[in-house]
Amino acid sequence: MKKVIGLIVVFAFALAFVGCSNKAKEEAAAKAKVDSTRVADSIAMVVAKAATKAQAQADSTAKAQAKADSIAAAATKKKKK
Repeated sequence: MKKVIGLIVVFAFALAFVGCSNKAKEEAAAKAKVDSTRVADSIAMVVAKAATKAQAQADSTAKAQAKADSIAAAATKKKKK
């Protein structure tokens, strides 16, 4: 009888340890997911800022080129007159 009760107690402790251990793993997995999402959001923000800066620089270059072309065209018209 003592052996049966001893086995039941050991089994109960084993079951308690197994039941409680998954909670820590789930919390760690949730934290890892949040961290990876935060990193992905940060990378996306940096990429978006770089794209905006590149677009602004391209627009500025195009505007300067259009102004230079306009000045050149006006100078050509004055020479023809």
